[in-house]
Amino acid sequence: MSKREDYLTDELFQPANLDSEKSEKIAGPSLSYWQDAWIRLRKNKAAIVGCIILLALTILAVFGPMMNQYSFSEQDLSRANLPAKVPGIENLGIMDGKDEMGNDMYELKGQEEGTYFWFGTDGLGRDQWTRIWQGTRVSLYIALLAAAIDMVIGVAYGGISAYYGGRVDNVMQRIVEILIGIPNLVVVILMILVLDPGIISITVALTITGWIGMSRIVRGQMLKLKGQEFVLAARTLGASDNKIISKHLIPNVLGVIIINTMFTIPAAIFFEAFLSFIGLGLQAPLASLGTLIDEGYRNMQIFPYQMIYPSIVISLIMIAFNVVADGLRDALDPKMRE
Repeated sequence: MSKREDYLTDELFQPANLDSEKSEKIAGPSLSYWQDAWIRLRKNKAAIVGCIILLALTILAVFGPMMNQYSFSEQDLSRANLPAKVPGIENLGIMDGKDEMGNDMYELKGQEEGTYFWFGTDGLGRDQWTRIWQGTRVSLYIALLAAAIDMVIGVAYGGISAYYGGRVDNVMQRIVEILIGIPNLVVVILMILVLDPGIISITVALTITGWIGMSRIVRGQMLKLKGQEFVLAARTLGASDNKIISKHLIPNVLGVIIINTMFTIPAAIFFEAFLSFIGLGLQAPLASLGTLIDEGYRNMQIFPYQMIYPSIVISLIMIAFNVVADGLRDALDPKMRE
C-alpha cells in the first residue's frame, strides 16, 4: 500500500454536521442601501479629502472675514499693492512682506509695526484675505442655489412630466426644448437689461434655465420605473399620484439626483466666476472670486499674488466638488460594487 493510500482513511470522508435551524442565518450584518453606500464612500480617500477641503473652505468663508479688523470694501491708497505678510511665517523667509528685490514694502510705505495683510492688498489698499473669503461666500451661495434649483424645480418638473405622460409630457417637454435652446449668457444679458448687474440677475438666470438638465435626467429615469410592478401595486392599493411620485419613484432615483446635482454645482460656480470676470456679475466694491481674478489678471506681471490666491481657492472648490461627485457616483451605483 502506498503512502497516499495510508493517508486517505475513512475518517476523512465522514458526513458534515449540518444544523438545519442555521441554514438561513445571515452571517454578516444587515445593511441598508445608504449604509452600504456610506461604507464604500469612506473607502474612497479622494472623496474624503474633497469633503475635508469643502468643510475647511466653508468654515473660512463663514469666519474668514471676521478674523481681522479690515472689511472687504475698506480702501487706503497708502497700503496699496502690499505683498502677503503672515506673523510667524515671515521668519521662514516666505510671506514676509518683501518684494522680489528683498525690499520691505511695509516699511517703505510707512506701515506701523505689527501690520499684517495675510494675502496682501490690491491696488486700492483693500485686504485680499477678507475679499477672497467674501468672494468664496458668493461661490458657496451659487453652489447651494444650483443644488436647490435642481432638487426642487428640476426633480418636480421631470417627475410630473414622466409620470403623467401623454399630452402633459408633450407640452412640458416642448417648453424644455425652447428653454434649452437659449444660451445661459443670453438669459443673463436679458436679466441685466431688466435688473442691475449682480447676484440677483445671476440668481434669476439660474432659476430660469439651471434646472433643465436635471429635469430631463429625472424624466428618463422615471419613465423606466413607472411601469414596474411596485408602482402598479401601489396604484392598485389606492395610493395617490403625489404619494407614488414622492414615496416610490423619487427615492428610487435619489442616487442619480444627488450625483448629477454634485456635478452641476462646479459648473454653476464657474458660470458665476466667468460672468464676474467679464463684468456681467458682481460690481465693485462687492467681491467674488471672478472679480478678484479679473483684478489680479490686470496686474499679473507686477503683482502675481493678487491673481494666484483667488485662483487657488476657486480651483480647490471646483476640484473638491468634482472629486466628491465621483466618489458619490461610485458609492451610489450598485454596478460599482465589488
